[in-house]
Amino acid sequence: MGDASLHVAIILDGNRRYAKKKGLPDWEGHRFGAEKVKQLLRWCGELPVRELTLYTFSIENFKRSKIEKEVLFQMFRESIESFLEKRAELEKKFEPFNIHFIGRLEMFPSDMRESMRKVMNENKPGRRTLNLAMAYGGRQEIVDAVKKMVKDKIPMAGVNENSISQRLWIPSEPDLIIRPGGEQRMSNFLLWQGSYAEWYFTDKLWPEFTKKDLENAIAEYRKRERRFGS
Repeated sequence: MGDASLHVAIILDGNRRYAKKKGLPDWEGHRFGAEKVKQLLRWCGELPVRELTLYTFSIENFKRSKIEKEVLFQMFRESIESFLEKRAELEKKFEPFNIHFIGRLEMFPSDMRESMRKVMNENKPGRRTLNLAMAYGGRQEIVDAVKKMVKDKIPMAGVNENSISQRLWIPSEPDLIIRPGGEQRMSNFLLWQGSYAEWYFTDKLWPEFTKKDLENAIAEYRKRERRFGS
């Protein structure tokens, strides 16, 4: 397993382009992407990853076609229900993760939110962490954190980086952010937490991503000197 010391975040980019390469409808690429996530969790159990954050579905993704959203939501439902049924069995075979769904989850149908709640209620202390960013947006996350500060009646003297960080959907900061798919932009992902993260880009589409690619990204991260602005 190694020293589980890293927080790795990944933008799951390229599913639709992968489907197009294969001559399939756009939404079929998401099925390949979902299978790759299952493989990723096994790899992370064997690599120095203590926390994993996946950009799964953005707030902007709600603007996609009705049929694509229906397919995605059904995939989410099936994956969550399957995990709930098989969690005990899976945790005997693989390194267990506590799962956190983060974002404006109220944008999803009520049955999906209930399934997410059930998954999170079964989390236990001392495990690695898997954050699934769904209905997520970095700017929106900061706005919601500020709203919480107003609601909590935080005085001006109490407004600082720490008090804001504590109210974000993800309080921890990633060490390494990986973006497959050939694009080199942040796409509204972990804008606050990723301020000093190291970025790793690859032209491979997410369904094409391999364990070797993850190992290469971590090895590249290890070579870099992190200065945190100094």
